[in-house]
Amino acid sequence: MPALDGMRVLDMTQYEAGTSCTQALAWLGADVVKIERPGMGDPGRGVARGIDPRPYFLNWNSNKRSVAMDLSKPEGRELFLRMVPRFDVFVENYGPGVIEKLDIDYPVLRELHSPLIYARIKGFGLEGPYAHFKSYDMVAQAMGGAFSVTGFPGGPPTRPGLTIGDAGTGVQTALAITAAFVQRQRTGEGQFIEISMQEAMTYYMRTVIANGSEWGASAAPRRGNSSGPGTDLYPCKPFGPNDYVYLMVVTTRQWDTLCAAIDRTDMLTDPRFATEQARLEHAEELREEITKWTSQHTKHEAMHILGDGNVPAGATLDTYELHHDPHLVSRGFVQEAEHPEAGTLRFMGWPPRMSESKVPIISAPLLGEHTDEVLGEELGLADADLAPLLEGGVIAQSDGPPRSTNGGAPAGEAQEEARSAAASRSR
Repeated sequence: MPALDGMRVLDMTQYEAGTSCTQALAWLGADVVKIERPGMGDPGRGVARGIDPRPYFLNWNSNKRSVAMDLSKPEGRELFLRMVPRFDVFVENYGPGVIEKLDIDYPVLRELHSPLIYARIKGFGLEGPYAHFKSYDMVAQAMGGAFSVTGFPGGPPTRPGLTIGDAGTGVQTALAITAAFVQRQRTGEGQFIEISMQEAMTYYMRTVIANGSEWGASAAPRRGNSSGPGTDLYPCKPFGPNDYVYLMVVTTRQWDTLCAAIDRTDMLTDPRFATEQARLEHAEELREEITKWTSQHTKHEAMHILGDGNVPAGATLDTYELHHDPHLVSRGFVQEAEHPEAGTLRFMGWPPRMSESKVPIISAPLLGEHTDEVLGEELGLADADLAPLLEGGVIAQSDGPPRSTNGGAPAGEAQEEARSAAASRSR
């Protein structure tokens, strides 16, 4: 039985900060019902560059059901309020003031259903000088400090490539909701959860703050790709844009191990590198010596030689390589699921592996795909009841093709890819 089997979630999230939260709950077994506006749906459905169906939405909304319902209409709001007592959790991440305008904020819903766990994700929280500011992922990263420590010394702050301001906030919210759900088993009471994306970002900044800025007394510097002598990103043949290996040398033992792995034990007695302080003073010369070795190998060759030699190292994988990485594929982490319009999709799975909670990936819903189903199950509405609501634009149904009943599974060619990759490395 999935870990969160029995948890029921009303999902009014959009884009990524909220959808990553509810997807995490769904991947743990919760029944997540996504409430979307007829016609448009989650604005994330429109995020892409000339691709339809949009991969952005598909990537953050698997294992959910979609109900198209217009809460700005009195009839739609009434339907929604009737559904609330049948659910455990409500999650939203709309812009400031939207939920209040719809008159479905926490006091309203708690009056209907006191055990409800009500979670709100906001760029800067609900109080404070910035509470009325809108925010997206990169705004949160800038305001949370991530830009300031990304980039090279002497250069400008750099936008990190990850959307950790969104997804990192979402996972923290999912953790808080799960904890509140456990607490409710003891108390019988729901609670209100608020999370600021700016504050969520500082969780990922703690090591930088502690190690690089004297507990906030000064600004942590930008360090580029290096965090110490020897620890850096090194080029590999054939010298393409992602042909690099990253290796780490943190301790004296690891320095000894590195020299042995790359057959450069002469560096152990070289006065420029014999001590940690010497390596720090001659960091650029050290980088040149290590680069001589990495440049003779591909990034995968270098990673395997170093890894087999007990040196922490990793090839720089691009997004295509991630989907086809023999290690991830062989572990079943790369999964496939059928979508009614997009066909077979590849997904990265849920990182935690739980022996007693296995949930296959089901591709994201079409807009309004489950409107009839959910309103029938929750409110007992029959076709005759739905017809005037459909005609009045209060609700909408999907007009897409029927869905396959097959759930997600490890990518079909997983073992073949792993064998092929292993054979290529051995040549």
